[in-house]
Amino acid sequence: MRERFTTMMKDAMKAGDKRRLATVRMIQAALKDRDIEARGQGKTIADDDILALLQKMVKSRQESLGIYEKAGREDLASQEREEIAIISEFLPQQLDDAQMKAAIEAAIAETGAASMKDMGKVVASLKAKFTGQMDFAKASQQVKAALNG
Repeated sequence: MRERFTTMMKDAMKAGDKRRLATVRMIQAALKDRDIEARGQGKTIADDDILALLQKMVKSRQESLGIYEKAGREDLASQEREEIAIISEFLPQQLDDAQMKAAIEAAIAETGAASMKDMGKVVASLKAKFTGQMDFAKASQQVKAALNG
């Protein structure tokens, strides 16, 4: 993944795409911060961790987008939309609602979850298999609904 960031940054420089260049540099800066933090703990950053970081960045921009739209700041909202699109290029295809529901049902069956006490096991199972492919806040709500009956 790191090579994809570097390649995209070079391509953006050659094309003179300032928004794409700035966004990729922002991703690399966040990744470098994460690397430094992990190094202090004696760990390394895996691709799953990078996907989680990218998801977090997209979610942050979506929240900002909502705020800018409510405030009538279309210029800033447009910038957020562009950044979301660029960051999303690095994420795997998101599961649609039907696929998410099937994945949740499979995780519940796989973990043998029967009550809300087992929700953590189900969500952990989903995170292990679908990092970067689903919104876990939404998935948690669906798991909760499924376990409550």
